[in-house]
Amino acid sequence: MKSQNHDIVNEINRLKKQKNAVILVHNYQRPEVQDIADFIGDSLELSQQAAKTEAQTVVFCGVHFMAETAYIVNPGKTVLLPDFESGCPMADMITPEKLIEKKRELPGAVVVCYVNSSAAVKAETDICCTSANAVRVVNSIPKNKEILFVPDQYLGQWVGEKTGRKMHLWPGFCPTHMRILGDDILKEKQKHPGAIALVHPECRPDAKAAADEVMSTGGMIRFVRESKATEFIIGTEVGIIYRLQKENPGKVFIPATDKAVCPNMKKITLEKVLWALQENRYVITVPEEIRVRALNSVNRMLAIG
Repeated sequence: MKSQNHDIVNEINRLKKQKNAVILVHNYQRPEVQDIADFIGDSLELSQQAAKTEAQTVVFCGVHFMAETAYIVNPGKTVLLPDFESGCPMADMITPEKLIEKKRELPGAVVVCYVNSSAAVKAETDICCTSANAVRVVNSIPKNKEILFVPDQYLGQWVGEKTGRKMHLWPGFCPTHMRILGDDILKEKQKHPGAIALVHPECRPDAKAAADEVMSTGGMIRFVRESKATEFIIGTEVGIIYRLQKENPGKVFIPATDKAVCPNMKKITLEKVLWALQENRYVITVPEEIRVRALNSVNRMLAIG
């Protein structure tokens, strides 16, 4: 198997050079896919890389909305998603039609849209955010403005607490992060009393309350690197643990629960990355009228950082 993977990786690297391609990989991807990344990170970091890459082809190892975001900021480039069925249940919990209806109920409200949403939804919003910059985005909005936060109610609730802003929350959620319970964190703390518990803001309130720190996956990477602690309980999709172990070999990482697996993030394999480069599949595009409107929302986010 290792020999077969070695051959596949060699061919991926050859085609990557031939096609002037860059491989962007999310922290939740399979270990072998993380290993072929030109850039690996969270949604914000990958959005930033997509915006500034000089490569002609972007192979996005993540889920559909991420590849759409890469196309939104790079309409002249070819954006490939190795598995077209790699979607996001949270993104499917909101549609542009339902958002337009809600906006009519809240005239004048600023719509803050978590990047985990379709391009068509982004086109109906004022500014995007990721879990890494959501607090900064909300703090940038004038205090006299109402805020409608979509689609993740748990990220929105946490941002509201951090900023002191009252927000109208869309009832969306991440099914993977919903599986992480406060009791899971507390049980692991009892087993590992010296460990620091880090959880993602997409988690339920009880899980965040049981944690020592709440942060994006990119934040977790930086926190662990800089921390003198040696044990960490990780409350997010378990795929990130591979990267944490690889970059911090002297430290121990305990998943809050082994149920926190995103099946969509695991759909992309080395073989599918190879096929994507060989056959230019699957090309992700966004209709120009939607792309231009969504770009305004994404650019406002990128300007904040």
